[in-house]
Amino acid sequence: MELRRVVVTGLGALTPIGNSVDEYWKNLIKGVSGAGPITRFDCSKFKARFACEVKNFNPDDYFDRKEVRKYDRCSHLGIVCADEAFRDAGFDLNTLNRDRAGVIWASGIGGLETFINEVTAFATGDGTPRFNPFFIPKMISDITAGHISIKYGFHGPNFATVSACASSANALIDAFNYIRLNKADVFIAGGSEAAITQAGVGGFTALHALSTRNDDPATASRPYDKDRDGFVMGEGAGALIFEELEHAKARGAKIYGEIIGGGLSADAYHMTAPHPDGLGAILAMRNALSDAGLEKESIDHINTHGTSTPAGDIPETKAIVALFGEHAFKMNINSTKSMTGHLLGAAGAIEAIASLLAVINSIVPPTINHFTDDPEIAPLNFTFNKAQERIVNYAMSNTFGFGGHNASVIFTKFKP
Repeated sequence: MELRRVVVTGLGALTPIGNSVDEYWKNLIKGVSGAGPITRFDCSKFKARFACEVKNFNPDDYFDRKEVRKYDRCSHLGIVCADEAFRDAGFDLNTLNRDRAGVIWASGIGGLETFINEVTAFATGDGTPRFNPFFIPKMISDITAGHISIKYGFHGPNFATVSACASSANALIDAFNYIRLNKADVFIAGGSEAAITQAGVGGFTALHALSTRNDDPATASRPYDKDRDGFVMGEGAGALIFEELEHAKARGAKIYGEIIGGGLSADAYHMTAPHPDGLGAILAMRNALSDAGLEKESIDHINTHGTSTPAGDIPETKAIVALFGEHAFKMNINSTKSMTGHLLGAAGAIEAIASLLAVINSIVPPTINHFTDDPEIAPLNFTFNKAQERIVNYAMSNTFGFGGHNASVIFTKFKP
């Protein structure tokens, strides 16, 4: 069968460096760090006392009092972000066939804050089980997808993808496939995460995954730098509206660009560590190129997973060099996590948006906080410290997750 073309007609972003797509993009180009002292709980006894929190976000500004109490912060962020994308796409619900519109929304962890609050209350009580009746629906990872579908009356495919830090990239690839296989016409796809909690920060610190550069949070996320010491926890959400091309044209929608390929793979190697030679990353990127029908020389820019961990950055670089060969040195490579921190299950969505905007605006955001070259990392063009202008015809976005989950997506300029 002939695969249908899938375009992007709406964007939404709620991030540590901007509560809208426009603000997020401007601060990416400026090289703004979203890191600062944790405000959401008393972290004075924690080894990592900073994170990339969403700023100036009050759910009372978006939801009535009952909704605020019924939703976890993960859903608050996701619903608000999805609404920006929905409004940006300019749909008319009176004419949209909502049986052909769906939601695929990701979260790596889900309602962690709700889980902590409920279990803590029980553990410190008298043993009487006085759990909130909304405990389970607030906590489960799929609930944001459900809330978004209810909000707009979308009756099409509706589910959550959970693959750790690759979760929202998986959501994008699934939505892409459903549309091009004629299973739907429209999707709200993306993800949200709100894991800056005692258990989230404490748990990742116990894994030795987080930076403990408490004296200088703004420079703590330093992908590909010799002195990187771990990632910085982030929170937020990203949403993309995917739409079948002819459907978008028929309603006169503005088109940002086109998604043309997605690749998935598994390391099948270790619970938390990537394959040391990047074999899973190579396969995911190769699969994305094959899916898009592209030669490797076509890619101009890669937004890497680039978490700033000692173990993680080296294998991804090895994978890029192994797959792209000499062309690896001709691309602009970056890690926007240097600014946003690591949004875990929502990372793939906000980084896909950054990749698409690089295509649209012909400028690649920087990898900030580079001070010292790492001799174990190939000297690629990591777009260190300052944005670089270049024509970006094809951009790839990589996200990898605990459990060995790998996902790569490719965006291009829209060609009628």
